[in-house]
Amino acid sequence: MYCKYYGLKERPFNVTSDPSFFFSSKKHKEAISHLLYGVSQRKGIIVLTGEIGTGKTTICRFFLNQVTKNVKTAFILNPTFSEVQLLESIIKDFGLSSKNRTKLGMVLELNNFLLRESQAGNNLVLIVDEAQNLKPDLLEQIRLLSNLETEKDKLLQVILVGQPELNNRLNLHDLRQLRQRIMVRYHITPLDQDEIKSYINHRLEIASTDKKIVFTDEAISMISRFSSGTPRLINMICDRALLAGYVSETNQIDFNILKKCTEELDSYSVGQTA
Repeated sequence: MYCKYYGLKERPFNVTSDPSFFFSSKKHKEAISHLLYGVSQRKGIIVLTGEIGTGKTTICRFFLNQVTKNVKTAFILNPTFSEVQLLESIIKDFGLSSKNRTKLGMVLELNNFLLRESQAGNNLVLIVDEAQNLKPDLLEQIRLLSNLETEKDKLLQVILVGQPELNNRLNLHDLRQLRQRIMVRYHITPLDQDEIKSYINHRLEIASTDKKIVFTDEAISMISRFSSGTPRLINMICDRALLAGYVSETNQIDFNILKKCTEELDSYSVGQTA
């Protein structure tokens, strides 16, 4: 609705995980570096955690665009599966067409595929998002897959991505073998306060505005307090603010606009929990 008014080619503050809007904050750059290091050095199991809305999935999608051609990936979202369904999803996402429906048969097929790819000089990576939802038996299944190896290298690198509850799950006594195989860990935190303005301007620039949109310092301060630096919440309030600015026919997003938007969102949150 407001894109035409502001001369935007797309909404700059969508809450979808779009890697083209990736913002290189200090924490996000460190997270990407940890992933690239873990995969390039074939470290086996990597764990990336962060609170809701801190950009974990966006980091994963950006990471997929950064890896070299010899890295092939399978990306599993929200893995609420049985063990067999998980294996089916992994095999399918690696581009295999499997007719085998037994657990043993699929593991053997996956192992043969990994061996062929390794011999061809390729590195295979399995990314599991929302991994805090994995039941212990599925995490154990992933550990067994991570054991597939040659004499020199792991055949499959595994990246577990999830909310902090994932660490609680990994600390279970029954998963101690898996825990010992985690070679790289990183916990992403919200944006620093001095990064929020740069984050907002970055997204506006990517969306290619023809008109100068200005978020005043007072507005930025309100966004900071509302979001505590969480990118998803920044997007929510900024999207609402641009709509309010369009209605008011102004390119300056100021304290009064932000105050109204935060009140509306707070009211909506209360209504949702009532």
